[in-house]
Amino acid sequence: VGIQRACWRGLVMADVQRKALLRVRPYETEPGAADQAYETGLTEACRTLERPGVSPKQMLHDLRGLMERSAQQFRRIPVREEERVLIGVIGEIFCRLNTFSNEDLVRELERQGGEAWIADIGEWVYYTNLEQRRKWIPYAGQRLSMRMAAAWIKDRMQRRDEHVLARPFHDLFAGREEPSSVAVLTDCAEPYLPAEGVYGEMVMNAGKAVYLWSKGCDGIIDISPFTCMNGIVSEAIYPKLSRDHDGIPIRIFYFDGTQSHLDRDLGIFLELARGYRQRKKAP
Repeated sequence: VGIQRACWRGLVMADVQRKALLRVRPYETEPGAADQAYETGLTEACRTLERPGVSPKQMLHDLRGLMERSAQQFRRIPVREEERVLIGVIGEIFCRLNTFSNEDLVRELERQGGEAWIADIGEWVYYTNLEQRRKWIPYAGQRLSMRMAAAWIKDRMQRRDEHVLARPFHDLFAGREEPSSVAVLTDCAEPYLPAEGVYGEMVMNAGKAVYLWSKGCDGIIDISPFTCMNGIVSEAIYPKLSRDHDGIPIRIFYFDGTQSHLDRDLGIFLELARGYRQRKKAP
């Protein structure tokens, strides 16, 4: 349990600091400052988590202090006022987050005048928690059991840790708030991929695309490895999802390790996003 909780806290800190990096880096006036703050925060987090013999309570206190220092470092970075298109980034978890696998798509997006709001890893953990509880109800024949209680307690503890560690970045994420519950995303996906009949990243992709639209994104990019089943299913429902939501542009980028014209294709997509930004009805 101790190792699991330490891993969860590490994951949360990585998600939060990545979000801060993508919130600040497109607007920094000192190139490299946001990357430096991000690397410093991750390095300190690893060193803190590696310390042996520290109680979970003391560890959380120390990690909270670390996150407060990291948030202050991001806030000290000089930024410029600039209008940029906001692009939501979803897709297969590893491929969308591993910069080598996706040819550093987010940095290229920023170079061409966009800001990325990327789906984090934590939402997938909460989704598996939800599916775990949902599947146990038919097997147990009842909603209350020791197994269900243990799952509920674990979920509550994870949310508490996340709240403590993410709180120092609250003002930095104004307008970029994540959903209050993963059930919000499964509800958003319901008209396209019902959570009771379809499982996996495709459900989260559909739900997060709708959620990002509701938060004012100007376009949605799905990053997936070539021949990925989740990507193929998601791609099939994106046209209808787009029509139902103001015609927001949605583009799936497949990566298979071969040469691609990423800068050209991304530039075309961003032009569509700028056009949508001018005509969209949603706030």
